[in-house]
Amino acid sequence: MADDKSKRDFRDRDRVSADEDYEVEYFASKTGITPQQVRALIAKHGNSREILEREALALRGRA
Repeated sequence: MADDKSKRDFRDRDRVSADEDYEVEYFASKTGITPQQVRALIAKHGNSREILEREALALRGRA
């Protein structure tokens, strides 16, 4: 089921959904990693945006 973008109550702003391609693409472009890497980070660390941003920066630093 796709997100209803007309409902903007910001309940999940602190999460990144691996099921929503547009969220994965946005997060990937924002952090400079690939969408596949984003999905791998979500699988390993969960979908907390704060943790994912920290791990994405660490991943970029290793590359």
